[in-house]
Amino acid sequence: MGRLGYAFLYLCLGIIALFQVFPIVWLFLFSLKDNSEIFSGSPFALPTEFRWENYQKVWEGGIGVYFFNSVWITGLAIILTVLLASMATFAITRMNWKLNKFVLGLFMVGLMIPIHSALIPLFNMFLNVNLIDNPLSIVITYTAYNLPITMMILLGFYYTLPREIEEAAIIDGCSINRLFFRIILPMTAPVISTTVIINMIYNWNEFVFVNTFISSDEYKTLTVGIQNFIGQYMTDWGAIGATLIISIIPILLAFIFFSNKVVEGISSSAVKG
Repeated sequence: MGRLGYAFLYLCLGIIALFQVFPIVWLFLFSLKDNSEIFSGSPFALPTEFRWENYQKVWEGGIGVYFFNSVWITGLAIILTVLLASMATFAITRMNWKLNKFVLGLFMVGLMIPIHSALIPLFNMFLNVNLIDNPLSIVITYTAYNLPITMMILLGFYYTLPREIEEAAIIDGCSINRLFFRIILPMTAPVISTTVIINMIYNWNEFVFVNTFISSDEYKTLTVGIQNFIGQYMTDWGAIGATLIISIIPILLAFIFFSNKVVEGISSSAVKG
C-alpha cells in the first residue's frame, strides 16, 4: 500500500473516530446546560453558561452513594467471576476426569440462556431466601451470568499452556492448589485482564437486574439511580447528562489504560497449539 493509500486509510479512520467521539462531547456539553437552554437552543450549540453546578447537584443528590455501590458490586462480582472461571477452566483443561467435557458443555449452555427469560425465576428464588433488596443477589447474578463467557475466553489460553511446567512443579512436590495459585494463575494474567474489562463493562452498565431486585436507594447503582432525576412533572435533563458523564468515566479510563491488554488477551487466547 502506497502513501496515498495510507493517507486515505487514516482519513477514513479519522472520520470514524470523530463519529465515535462526537456523542461523548455532545453529552458533556448537554450536561452543562439547563432545561430551557436544552429545549430552546440548538442541540449542537455551546452552553451560554457552563453550569458546573449540575455535577454538584447530582453528587449531593445521592450519585456518590450510587457510584460507590457500582464500584464495589462490580469489583466483587469481577473477582468472584474471574476466580471461579479460572478454577473451573483449570479443572476442565488441565486435569483428567471422565465428565470434564460434559461439565464444559453445561457451562456453555449458559451462553444460550437469554437474561430476561430467567428474571422471574431468579426473583422467586431470591425472594424465598430473603435476598430481595440485598446487593448480594446482584453479585450472585452477575457472577453466574458472566461465568460462561469468561470461561470461553480462558479456554483457548489454558489449552496452550505447556504441560512440562505442571509436571516439573508436581515432581518438586507442589500441590494442586499451590500449582494453580502460584504458577498457572500468574501465567494467565494477559487473558485475565481481558475478562476483567469485559466483565466490568457488563456489570457497570447492567440495569434490569438492579431495577428488579433492588428497591432501597442505599443499594442502587448508577444505572438505576439516574431515575431519581426524572420527575412526574419536571425532569432535570442537565443533571441526567451530568450523571451519565460520571457513569461513563470509569469505562473510558479502563479502555484508555487497558485496551492493549484486551487485544493481547484476545489474540493469545485465540491461538491454540
